[in-house]
Amino acid sequence: MPSIILVGFAAIVLWSLVAHRFERSGIAGPLALALIGSLVVLIDIPAFVEAVDSDVAEHVVELILAVLLFVDACEVKGGVFGGEGKMIARLVLIALPLSLALVVVSGLWLLPGVNLFVLIVIACVVMPTDFAPATALLRSPRIPARVRQILNVESGYNDGLISPIFGMSLAIAVVLPTLIKVADSGTEPSHSTETELEKNVEDFVNAFFGAVPATIVAILVGVLLGGAIGLLTRWASGRGFANPTGVRIVMLITPLFTYGIATIHGVGANGFVAAFVAGVMFRFTRTRKTEQLSIAHDELVLVEEVGVLATNFVWFVLGAMTTDMIVRGVDWMLLLVALLALTVFRAVPVYLATLGSSISWRDRTIVGLVGPRGAASIVFGLLAFNKLPTGAGDDVWDVAVLTVVSSIILHGLVAPYIVKRLPSRV
Repeated sequence: MPSIILVGFAAIVLWSLVAHRFERSGIAGPLALALIGSLVVLIDIPAFVEAVDSDVAEHVVELILAVLLFVDACEVKGGVFGGEGKMIARLVLIALPLSLALVVVSGLWLLPGVNLFVLIVIACVVMPTDFAPATALLRSPRIPARVRQILNVESGYNDGLISPIFGMSLAIAVVLPTLIKVADSGTEPSHSTETELEKNVEDFVNAFFGAVPATIVAILVGVLLGGAIGLLTRWASGRGFANPTGVRIVMLITPLFTYGIATIHGVGANGFVAAFVAGVMFRFTRTRKTEQLSIAHDELVLVEEVGVLATNFVWFVLGAMTTDMIVRGVDWMLLLVALLALTVFRAVPVYLATLGSSISWRDRTIVGLVGPRGAASIVFGLLAFNKLPTGAGDDVWDVAVLTVVSSIILHGLVAPYIVKRLPSRV
């Protein structure tokens, strides 16, 4: 194991021992761990980048995202859509696609050297919302309770919608450079190039033509496994066969088990969608016909804490890779894309999607401007960095870093300051 990874573990240990003192500021953990990562990586930047850009790191990142998606789905309170089905539909089926389209269209102008499918990957990386780096916003009494619920539910569902689009676009973006290289050379490809091309084309065909079937199968896997395990958990817990400790273990294993089943060779489904749907169904069947509106905290705490641990390591990686990006040189056009994604490309689609809705203009403004980016963007960025050729992979990773770092500043520091000056409404 690379020594810098061990340093990351040590940093998380030290932070965990003092985190309680800073827990009122949701930004403290991300900032502290990112800062440590940014300094420690100076010891050997190439070694860290090599460790991150590996098959092992890719699989670890995939499992982290599966757990985070499951946790997001389980934490929703009140019904499948948290009692805000119409509003969530507007945000994830209208506002989110509009936001993705705006990122792609602006990228064609601002990033002319980047191909269309890499731009779609970038859009999928910069748009998922995540309140991990800005939890103080969700706790603010000056943000209405309904708005907090809408933002919380949306942050889970948009990841689930984006993941199949991300997977398909990434597969196409990976195969295009090889196809172009072979076409431009006009000669027979070498054995290694031919082998690479065959693998990439196979991945592309499976992703492009199998995107819809893979998503449908993933939904079925998630519904069946999440629903069945939730029912078993309710039955076993209600009859005294399982205590909260046992249920906590079940909840930790469920996203990993679901992701594994969805991605085995014979199934070939989207594991991220399956994990998220499993969380939705687990919560629904676990609490159905009970007095609980949501899963009890003593049952959810283990998978939540594992999610926090994984997210802490993601912040460390973010800091280290930020230093690598600065050493290589910052592309200011990528920074502009990141800032637009955090502001205009989020707010305008939200305004358009909520026209005619019952939510007030003040609350629409809050929903449009309060959309932090965090672990999901970093995980998607790392997956793209591992799979794409060096130039394109660096671009996607850099825009992910710039988006999340900018979001920490905007939503973790600036937004709470502004929200404190809003009239108090609960």
